[in-house]
Amino acid sequence: MTEQTRPEGPPARHNTTLWNRFHASLPYLVAAFLFGLGLYALYHLLSKVDINDVADQMRATPWSTLALAFLATLGGYLALVGYDWSALRYIGKPLPVPVVVAGGLMAYAFGNTVGLSAVSGGAVRYRIYSGLGLDGYDVAAVSTFAAVSYGVAATLVGLGALAAHPAALSAVVPIAPHLLRWLALAAIAAVVVPLVVASWRKGELRFRRFSLRAPTLPVLAGQVLFSLADIALSAVALYLLLPPIEMGFFSFLAVFAAATMAGILSHVPGGVGVFETVVIAAMPAGTQIETVAAGLLLYRFTYYIVPFVLALIVLALYEGYCALGGAALVAPRGPVGRALAATRPAFGAVAPLAPLLLAVMIFGSGLWMSFSALIPRTSEAAEAAEALFPLAFVEGSALLSSALGAGLIVLALGISRRSLGAWLLSLAALAAGMAVSLMQGLDYQRAVVLGLACLILLPFRGEFNRRTRLTHSGFFSPGWIVLVAATVASFGFVFFFANKSTPYAHELWWQFAMDQGAPRALRAGLLASLAVGLATLFLLLRAPRFTPTLPDAVQLVQAEAIAMAGQKPDAGFALTGDKTLLFADSGDAFLMFAVQGRSWIALGGPVGAPEAFAGLAWAFVDAARHAGARPVFYEVGEGDLPLMLDLGMNLHKLGEEAVIDLATFALEGPARKSLRAAHARAQRDGLTLEVLSPPHDPALIATLRGISDDWLAARNAREKGFSVGRFDPGWLNRWPVAVVRHSGRIVAFANLLVTDNRAAASIDMMRHSADAPGSTMEFLFTDLMLRLREQGYHRFSLGMAPLSGLMPDRSRRLWDRFGAALFRHGGNFYNFAGLRAFKEKFDPAWHPHYLAVPSALPPLLPLADAAVLIGGKAPRAPRARRLAGVQA
Repeated sequence: MTEQTRPEGPPARHNTTLWNRFHASLPYLVAAFLFGLGLYALYHLLSKVDINDVADQMRATPWSTLALAFLATLGGYLALVGYDWSALRYIGKPLPVPVVVAGGLMAYAFGNTVGLSAVSGGAVRYRIYSGLGLDGYDVAAVSTFAAVSYGVAATLVGLGALAAHPAALSAVVPIAPHLLRWLALAAIAAVVVPLVVASWRKGELRFRRFSLRAPTLPVLAGQVLFSLADIALSAVALYLLLPPIEMGFFSFLAVFAAATMAGILSHVPGGVGVFETVVIAAMPAGTQIETVAAGLLLYRFTYYIVPFVLALIVLALYEGYCALGGAALVAPRGPVGRALAATRPAFGAVAPLAPLLLAVMIFGSGLWMSFSALIPRTSEAAEAAEALFPLAFVEGSALLSSALGAGLIVLALGISRRSLGAWLLSLAALAAGMAVSLMQGLDYQRAVVLGLACLILLPFRGEFNRRTRLTHSGFFSPGWIVLVAATVASFGFVFFFANKSTPYAHELWWQFAMDQGAPRALRAGLLASLAVGLATLFLLLRAPRFTPTLPDAVQLVQAEAIAMAGQKPDAGFALTGDKTLLFADSGDAFLMFAVQGRSWIALGGPVGAPEAFAGLAWAFVDAARHAGARPVFYEVGEGDLPLMLDLGMNLHKLGEEAVIDLATFALEGPARKSLRAAHARAQRDGLTLEVLSPPHDPALIATLRGISDDWLAARNAREKGFSVGRFDPGWLNRWPVAVVRHSGRIVAFANLLVTDNRAAASIDMMRHSADAPGSTMEFLFTDLMLRLREQGYHRFSLGMAPLSGLMPDRSRRLWDRFGAALFRHGGNFYNFAGLRAFKEKFDPAWHPHYLAVPSALPPLLPLADAAVLIGGKAPRAPRARRLAGVQA
């Protein structure tokens, strides 16, 4: 890679790139617009509310009410776990209850607060369930079942309550109550009737390419129970925290369901601002808004913050226990040990997501510290602090609190990127925040909470191993840019809401007094906004522009050492020289990729030391997005899927790889009768196999070139690249070559990809002459595997069967339907089914391979770019200048 300015392209290309960036950022812009609209509406709805009254109302809430609200919250979360429990029975693959309960509680506690699908759905479920025998289709079915169940349940509950009490939303929906009732009943019928018809027609209703399979009656009954409990208990938690209102619970249930769906549809994390706006707007006339605002804040705290913090504490305890040895997990004794061992798959699945979850905690801590400087202190402790500390301490603590809060907000991105520097600085900032909290009004509660955040952060030291810039180019991510903008807007909202009764005057900037909270908040808010904005701008401007270049000899030697020490023979494709190599900071891992169109396409996942994979993958994704390109991972295996989900990628199955366990491969036995007969017949026909070690004789290379040229000419083809090798003496001299002779004359050859530890072997190029016997390639595979077994190799890969193993009836995805149809009927383009049938002769184990892309749409453009690379696109010449240390 080099650090240089890219030459400007033609205007049309530039315009296309701008449009693509705008199109990719559109969902974030819409979410930001809705968030801003919610803040604007909320500000006007709360125009007559005094923040001191809200604080007094929150402090006056009885502990018994808070306890009941928390119990309702706990019941609601257990009902959420019921979604997974029902879904696993729906697909016919139930799992142990401790795993489902522990994993479900952790996933929903994190997912509800963070609002990210990577936490709330795919990544956690795949990590837990794949280790217990479920495949990707099963996990997708569970996730879809849970999402659809919640959506249908929330809709039906809300519509049912609205049909019973149509006037509940009269302040929000400008429709006459009697008409709204009939519309609600019609909508209920539109949802329920198809489900009843599906059950009547023995479980499935088809409409064109869509189908609906109804669950069995026990599963359906359980799901109805869980759904009603989930929504009702969530509504009960808020209803308990609200003041007595002239609205029955069922009327309020309609309001709650509508507010929840509005928050979900807005795509704002947690529906912040949108949910509150709908609830406040629907309150009956005469309701004291400050008491409603206090109830909503307590609900956010009880239903979102408390479960998130408790789950994070449990995860930190688990991480600390594992760091200390974790004997109960290895040899469980007693009830505690058995409980830990039973729930280990769940905690082990959530643990790799710790950096993202800790980033949320750090971001929230930063917001809290910044907001605390904007909100006037009204407690007796604050008045005592103002009497004890000099004015300079009080003023300085407010400014320092806002600065530390802004610093934590910026550090949160470094935490999510596993930066060691961000981890250390976050600990320092939290510790400093504890001291500032005591100076800023003897705020013991905030000091204790910040201390708890420090203790939660400490056990995860091992997750932070990137010794690099805090954020790399992460601030170019549209999501983070929108998040920073929303943070600055929140500063303005809190300041104006907390100090709206103070008339603005220029003197506010330099008024310093114990009883002047507004000027102090104004200065603190400006400082926090400037700190966040300037830090973001600085990181944007200093982010380097990386230009992919071809590797030099030194990098190829480094990549060869890593690849040969590993267990993936396909990692050897890094040595073809037609792909850029991105190395980890530690130098013990790399990732290979090439550029085509708007796609940066990595071949497989990272290679080398597993602890460097996450940082390496993030560096690749950041660099691609910084360049205005889409990051793509081509042919990633099962072991890379959790990392892909952590990156926020969508997975599309490409096909399956046929892998032979050489320890059990033999020609003896009735199951191998036909293979044994074919091998014996080929030997009688004069076929022999010889495996030649490099370097190879030039005369042999010349003979093989003749076979290769004839093979290409017969198929009107040319050399390919990227994911396969090409006929090149330098490439062949890196690997053993298996040659098949017919009566002493070479008629076929294949070069082998191997590793030093002999864990696995694979075949790259396979070519034969036109007069080779028809059984030549089958003989090559059979005899080669027998020899490799004798040499101590453990596995042998027969290569991919493209588009095989796609199951559109289970996934219901458009790409799977298209791929399955092409597999069955695409014989005129490529013999997909024939290739699968040939490899099936050897009775392999089939391992799925995927394409990981940022978009959930059918991956036609990334696949087209990959096809150009594989089709033999000429590699670009290396740049003259290189960036010293192309490190992640």
